[in-house]
Amino acid sequence: MVPLLLVLLLALLLFGAGFALNILWWVAIVVFVLWLIGFVARGSSSSGSRGRWYRW
Repeated sequence: MVPLLLVLLLALLLFGAGFALNILWWVAIVVFVLWLIGFVARGSSSSGSRGRWYRW
């Protein structure tokens, strides 16, 4: 009975981690696309450091 509960608990933890990692991948893709749009839209058109939206 105890090994069965441990296996079910492990499966539940792995399913939760997989779901969380999947959500994090989608969030990372959205952030990357927004960064790329901001870089293309403002990075090349302005010649000063004030036009950039990032510090580095």
